[in-house]
Amino acid sequence: MKPNTNAKTVCVIDDDDAVRDSLQALLEVSGSNVTTFPDARSFLETYKPEDINCALIDVRMPGIDGIELLELLAERSNLPPVVIITGHGEVEMAVRAMKIGAFDFIEKPFEPDALIERVNAAIHWGESIAARTQKVSEARAQLAPLTPREIDVLKCLLAGLSNKAIATKIGLSPRTVEVHRAHIMEKTEIESLSHLVRLCLLAGLEPDDQPSQ
Repeated sequence: MKPNTNAKTVCVIDDDDAVRDSLQALLEVSGSNVTTFPDARSFLETYKPEDINCALIDVRMPGIDGIELLELLAERSNLPPVVIITGHGEVEMAVRAMKIGAFDFIEKPFEPDALIERVNAAIHWGESIAARTQKVSEARAQLAPLTPREIDVLKCLLAGLSNKAIATKIGLSPRTVEVHRAHIMEKTEIESLSHLVRLCLLAGLEPDDQPSQ
């Protein structure tokens, strides 16, 4: 089947040939591009997290099992959305996998519609995380040009202090505080305080009533 360049990519890692073929057919019919691997090692040899939207990983495999593979991916700090495939009675292992970072698990034998629903949910979750991570990075980059003193003033603004109160706390004149505020708005290219507050919250900058001297 010719790959759909707009489709999501799902990797299936399972040592059972029949299961791999079945999952590939099912997911391709649902609109995904699918790549299959008979073991964890072959998957790791070509693994590029940016190319994967979801990974379906069987728990019991020879060599590196599904839990060990999950741990290896988590150690790299680039764990893709993972749905664990378990046999009957392996719920404890599935719970362990989710503690490591798996999105969900599904037991064999699974209903096709249920599996597709969980894979789609994992993909959506991954995209949401990626989008938020990108927004956080952009927000932090927007604040990066600010000087330490401007960050002090900004933290006081987030705490709701007036220019006069900020000046007293930091030991500056109200006029100098106004200049710092103007520089903050200019450097971040933001026109309103409300937008600036939202930017700071997204970037993880917390109000601070004890700025550096």
